[in-house]
Parts: sequence; C-alpha cells; structure tokens
Amino acid sequence: MKTLLFIGLSAITAMAAPSAGPNPREAFESGSHATPQSKIDDLVAARLNKEKLVPAPACSDAVFVRRIHLDLIGTLPTADEVAEFLADKSSGKRAKLVDRLFARPEFADYWAMRWCDVLRVKAEFPINLWPNPAQAYHRLIHDCVRTNLPLDRMARGLLTATGSNMRVPEANFFRAVQARDPKSLAAATSLAFMGVRQESWSAAELDALAACFSRVGYKSTQEWKEEIVYFDPSKPAPAKPVVMPDGKTLTFSPETDPRAAFADWLVGPDNPWFARCLANRAWFWMFGRGIVHEPDDFRRDNPPSNPELLAYLSKELAAHGYDFRHLLRLIANSRTYQQSPVPASPHPKATELFACYPLRRLDAELLIDALCQVTGTSESYSSPIPEPFTFLPEGTCAIAIPDGSISSSFLELFGRPSRDSGMAAERNPAPTAGQRLHFLNSSHVRAKIEKGDLLRDLVRGKPGANSAVERLYLTVLSRPPTPEETAIFRETLATSDNRKDAMVDLTWALFNTTEFLCRH
Repeated sequence: MKTLLFIGLSAITAMAAPSAGPNPREAFESGSHATPQSKIDDLVAARLNKEKLVPAPACSDAVFVRRIHLDLIGTLPTADEVAEFLADKSSGKRAKLVDRLFARPEFADYWAMRWCDVLRVKAEFPINLWPNPAQAYHRLIHDCVRTNLPLDRMARGLLTATGSNMRVPEANFFRAVQARDPKSLAAATSLAFMGVRQESWSAAELDALAACFSRVGYKSTQEWKEEIVYFDPSKPAPAKPVVMPDGKTLTFSPETDPRAAFADWLVGPDNPWFARCLANRAWFWMFGRGIVHEPDDFRRDNPPSNPELLAYLSKELAAHGYDFRHLLRLIANSRTYQQSPVPASPHPKATELFACYPLRRLDAELLIDALCQVTGTSESYSSPIPEPFTFLPEGTCAIAIPDGSISSSFLELFGRPSRDSGMAAERNPAPTAGQRLHFLNSSHVRAKIEKGDLLRDLVRGKPGANSAVERLYLTVLSRPPTPEETAIFRETLATSDNRKDAMVDLTWALFNTTEFLCRH
C-alpha cells in the first residue's frame, strides 16, 4: 500500500510541477489534435503575446472528455463513454459532445447548484427560507436552467416578484436576505446581478440603488411559515428622480413599483454591469478564475485581466438574447478552454491570463458524486433541523441537493459553501490536511472501495488481465493506463497473496492522485 500511495503522490508532484518526477505531457497533451479557433482565442493570444507568454498545447481527448463532463454536467464520464469518445475518429467530435451534454439531466442539476449558491437557497439559519419555499425556489431555478430561460428574463422575474413564498417561488429572492431594509436588498441584487459588493459603491450610489427597493413589503399569513412579498404603496415613493451609478435617471410615480424601473435599467442594452457580470461568472465557473476575479468583486482597482475578452463575451451574451448555453458553448469550443493543464512556462501570470487550463481541486459535491459513481455506492444527506421536505431519497447526487441546509460531514470538510451571503468566496477549494488524511486513511473511502460494485467487478476478472487495469483507469481517471502503469498493476496482482486486497490498494492509490482529485 505504501508503494502504491507513493506512486499516486508522485503523479501529484508531476502534475503540479512538470519539472519534477515523470513527464506528464504524454497523457495530458495532444500535439496533433486541431482544436477550434475563435474570437476568444484571438483575444487571449493577443494578451499573451503582450506578456511574451506561450500558450499550452491542446489537451488530449482523454483529458477533454473528463474535463467537459465535469465542467458542464458536474459528473464524471463512465468508462464506456470514455472508450467510445476515444475510439471516435470523426472531426468535430468535441463540439458534438458539448451539445450532447446540454441535453443531459445532470446539466440542469449542476447549473442549478451554481445559481443556488449565488441566490442563497437555504432553508435554515441565517437565511431562513424554510424547507418548502427553499424547495420551490430550487425548482424554479432548476426549471430556468433546464428550459434555457434567457438570463435577463430570469433576473427580471426575481426582481419584480410579488406573492406568496410558497406559490410564487421568485418571491424568495427578497426573502433570502439576512436584513430586509432597502440597502440590504440593493446590496444582494448588486452582488448577484452586477458583480459589485456593497462596500464598492459610494454612499450616493448605494442610496440610489436602495431607493429602487424602498417599497418592498412583507406580511405573514395564517399558513405555517408562509410570507407574502409585495409592492407596498403605503411606503413613500422616492421624492425625486434617482440618478443611477451609470448616470441614468429613473423617475418613479406613486402608483408604480420602483423595482420594475430598476429591472428595466439593469437588463437594458446600455447597462455596463449586467452582461459583464454574467459573462464573467460563466468564465469563472468554467475556468475556476474570472476575467475579473473574484466574480463578485467588480471595482475600479480590480480591473479585468483581459478587458477586450470580457467586452466580447458580454456583447455575445447580450446579442444572443442572454442565452447562457450559447456562452458556455463559445467557451467550451475555444482553443483556450481546450488547452493542456501543464503550462508551457512557469511565468506567474500564466494562470491569470489563461495560458493553460487551471488545475484545481474538485468541488465538494462533484468529489463525493465521483466517489459514489466510481465505486457504485451512495451517500446520505440530512438537515440539522429535520422538517418536511428535508429528506432526500437514497442515491440522490450531491449536485442535485436543493437546499444549502441539507449537507453531510464530507461536504462540510471539503468546503461546500454555506450560502449565507451569495459570495463566491464562500466556496473554499483550497486543500487542507484534513482532506488529504480523509482520502489517505479514512474508513469512509475504504468502505466505498470494498463494498462497491467497481471492486466486485474487477475482482471477478482474471488475475493480471489487461481488461482489469484498463477498466479501472477508464473508470477512475477517464483514460487508459500507460504501459508503465500497466506493468506496475500486473506485477502487484502477480505478487499479491490476496487479489481483493491488491485491488483495494490500487484503487485507493488512484483516488489519491491529483488526476482524480482535481479538474485538469
């Protein structure tokens, strides 16, 4: 076991620092694959040339099939899906795979999870949506993703919602805020749809935004935990026209809801924040790093690393009716996205300027789902305050959990966000000693390996058969083994007194490699 774990940890060193250990380029790069060229690539290349940076080569098909599954549907490809993709020699197969993944049910699960982080979908303290409304809010967001509702229509529906938190799920946008005064509502809206934190606005700018939410009212009913969000005409309308942060003036009449005027301004063609914020979020979610980083920290002293690229993506998003899938398709089919994770040079700006695909640990939900999928096991999730609508069926994937209050010890350990503020920084991807120890020696991981279908199927195979090592690598790492890895695998099985124990050690070693633990 120690030898095998040393091999796995050597792979981590090799990927993190290409100069140390075995050269990983053969497995991760494809010198012959012609990747699509696009305006994105031209703008990235121009910025790299300015810094005298060389972009990384194209990634291999094995790397791409794993990467695109994780980045678009939050789910590992199966061994059969990997084998089929690698055997396909047709041109344009990568673009065809991108389009197929849009139709998978996991696409809506995964991107609903992303938006639920931003929109603070959480039943319990401190958001306190309560379980039934939280479920309704999640279903709304899931439906928006599944039907590809234009992002401007989704935003408008949330910002102008009126009605019961249980019957009009959009109303939960105004309930998922810890304080309900106009400035807090303005700050939550600014963070979600403009990418600007409250402290970045001047006092006058924040007052102008707050005026648009000054007539939001809340009232309870006799129904358990039901609350009505509504336009309250008894609250005074702004006494004079409001000058928005871009200089545009909004005028409110006593009979109209100021939120409607704000929504018109926000999604209007000249708004300098909405399209930029959403385009930057999409890039951040696909690369793990925004063109403006963090994605909710737009400010004068935090400029985009590539202003021309952000402007192009923003215009593309707006010009195509805020079609989120169109933007994801542009990014996924670009050469920039399809680069190797191994940088061509150690320049400190290589990651910032997207000279390679950034190596980063899998999010907590993706990691536990990958463990369960690979081993053929399931995981249980629960709420600290058991109420109706908080019990999930056995086998529910973590990316499909609707409520931020429903969790597990694994998700907490691996940095799942609390959804208390809607800030991207709530999700912590940085590895910790506790996480490393969990994968190295926890009974949780060992039980999944020993009791799962994967090990059972492998043990049934003939000792030393090539099919066993190939199946294991395709399942765990989404690629065939190298000749050296095959030799180690066969030698271990040949010299082991217990085939099952050897399989456990081999599988555990693969689980502890960066290839499994990270996006690459």
